[in-house]
Amino acid sequence: MDKGISIGEGVLWTAAWFGVMLFYTALDVAVWRKTAPTHAKLLNVISTALCMGGFLYLLKIKFDFKIGLKVSVEGILLAAACAAAMYFLLDKFLDPIFEGMLPGSEDGYRETLAHLREAPALSFIQVCVLAPVMEEILMRGFLLGGLSVNCGRAVALLISSALFALLHFNMVQTLSAFICGILLGLLYLRTGSVICCIAAHAGYNMISFFLLNSDL
Repeated sequence: MDKGISIGEGVLWTAAWFGVMLFYTALDVAVWRKTAPTHAKLLNVISTALCMGGFLYLLKIKFDFKIGLKVSVEGILLAAACAAAMYFLLDKFLDPIFEGMLPGSEDGYRETLAHLREAPALSFIQVCVLAPVMEEILMRGFLLGGLSVNCGRAVALLISSALFALLHFNMVQTLSAFICGILLGLLYLRTGSVICCIAAHAGYNMISFFLLNSDL
């Protein structure tokens, strides 16, 4: 991102997206699941996608923000390595430790997984497509890229990773998301490619998703 942003702008827009997340989550719980339980998951995916598209459009209008399509063979290889590293570091090593330290958060995380299993195909779209695209465009392309211009790479990396972590409702996910944000941020700083970050994030989510739901 060529145009820099301030820390205040970064926090404000992250908070705004958090508010949007609360909105479409509340819409799902209070409206779709009660009025159209059979199609609730589909309606939730559609409303989530519309909210994401609208938010990104606002970013484009406000900051003339453009999503770079830069990609290279090195970037794709690094993205694949990053996805694998996040799986082994987080899912196989750190997450079990965090879960043991925070059993209450673990219960909430398991409830989320149970909800995802109710409609695997739609959950896949939400977790492995929509979330990586939106989060990487916002947190790496807009936030990390914009903060780097005014604050320097190191500060921008820490701030963007912390804000990325705060977007996750569950404490276990929050701790893991901070580390995930650091790794994805380093990938972005190395490649300058949001596409590579999306690929790494989606790849990691896919690995976790299919292994967690291998019994389906």
